[in-house]
Amino acid sequence: MTSVPPNLPAKLEHFIGGEHTPSADGATFEVADPVTNQPYASAAAGGPADIDRAVAAAGHAFTGGPWPRLPSRERARILAKIADAIEARAPRIAELETFDTGLPVTQARGQAARAAENFRFFADMAVTQHEDAFTAPGRQFGYVIRRPAGVAGLITPWNTPFMLETWKLAPALAAGCTVVLKPAEWTPLSASLLPEIMTEAGLPDGAFNLVHGIGEVAGAALVAHPGVPRISFTGETATGRAIMAAAAPHLKGLSMELGGKSPCLVFADADLDLATDSALFGVFSLNGERCTAGSRILAERSVYHDLVTRLAARAERIRVGSPSDPATEIGALVHPEHYARVLSYVQAGLDEGARLVAGGSRPQSQPTGNYLAATVFADVQPWMRIFREEIFGPVVCVTPFDAEADAIALANDTAYGLAAYIWTTDLARAHRVAGAVESGMTWINSHNVRDLRTPFGGVKASGLGREGGAHSLDFYTQSRIVHVPLADTRVPRFGA
Repeated sequence: MTSVPPNLPAKLEHFIGGEHTPSADGATFEVADPVTNQPYASAAAGGPADIDRAVAAAGHAFTGGPWPRLPSRERARILAKIADAIEARAPRIAELETFDTGLPVTQARGQAARAAENFRFFADMAVTQHEDAFTAPGRQFGYVIRRPAGVAGLITPWNTPFMLETWKLAPALAAGCTVVLKPAEWTPLSASLLPEIMTEAGLPDGAFNLVHGIGEVAGAALVAHPGVPRISFTGETATGRAIMAAAAPHLKGLSMELGGKSPCLVFADADLDLATDSALFGVFSLNGERCTAGSRILAERSVYHDLVTRLAARAERIRVGSPSDPATEIGALVHPEHYARVLSYVQAGLDEGARLVAGGSRPQSQPTGNYLAATVFADVQPWMRIFREEIFGPVVCVTPFDAEADAIALANDTAYGLAAYIWTTDLARAHRVAGAVESGMTWINSHNVRDLRTPFGGVKASGLGREGGAHSLDFYTQSRIVHVPLADTRVPRFGA
């Protein structure tokens, strides 16, 4: 069983131009929690008409409202108030997130804290962002004008919804953009707190707009809308390709963080205790529903058997249970459709001959709900689907390698390139391998510790663009250069 939060809303409406509103055609869809899979609310099902209204409200707030023209310090004060409002609601955010997503409550609390930090960080960035100037001595002076790009369309996933919504909202607002947010339809609950938070902080009406709905309908309408010059999307690669095609006619700016199949390389000289801790946390935290999960563990052959034994023994002891129980380490997967998909990969691993050493089925302690025990496959070959395809659940595969070059080849034998984790005490090798592995982000002797100043994103099928720090502000702004002569202008006299 799970703990049902008090005072759950029965209806989730859009928030457009500072007002809660149903869909223009009255359409709704049901939202269920992942423990009982029973509906707890109905959400407004946005369509093109609702996206039109939201984009119009955001466009009016951009062209005629105060937000893009506020001094950066004033914008920063409001962003800091948003952070304060999030912190004040952190327990409520965590309990709603846990109930709606199935994430263990201890991890949901961490996500709520990160959400507040996202706004506090970009409040600082709003004040410190600057323009460049260029001087050609005695000839020319050039200076850059930075302006917000306009209305930003933000499409967010279901795995850590509130934190990832703030990860996009904070820099877009800091840059002076107005926004239309389309949260994931499977997990819309925590987003329902955002209108109150934004209003309480003093954000002008229309600067923040929220449209619920199905991705193929509301999300597609937002991507295709000519009044939205920027689209930021986090989700699966197939959807990213569709978004790129739909955005092409309007030449929209795109930032897309997509799928991953990240390797965790463990060399024989690694600290196996720490490497085991990191590998387990990296793939089983957030229920394994994380884009940067180290879902392919590559182990040097001399320590392969020892590492597989450690992983299997520890995985069997990972606590799977009610998301609201602080002792739970893996909760319920987000939705029956996703649960069935993850189970299909477990079956594929068995069918293709991988050796199941832990998990692989529903824990006996959880007869109902979308539960899967921490699952470890050994002897996984590179041609197997569980090695090549993103599972996005508590399933990890372990593969041996013989030498450094073999490890690099296995790490790069994937369409994806989001993250990588390297465990070795040989510093020179660590840097060699980090330079050779095709990933947007690499951690050496560490797990996924984020620095909000650094670029976040992947290569290959893991996305395009970078988010974080100045990279985010660059995306949500336009830079224009103005050139001024410092001496008499001399122009070649064609036709004289």
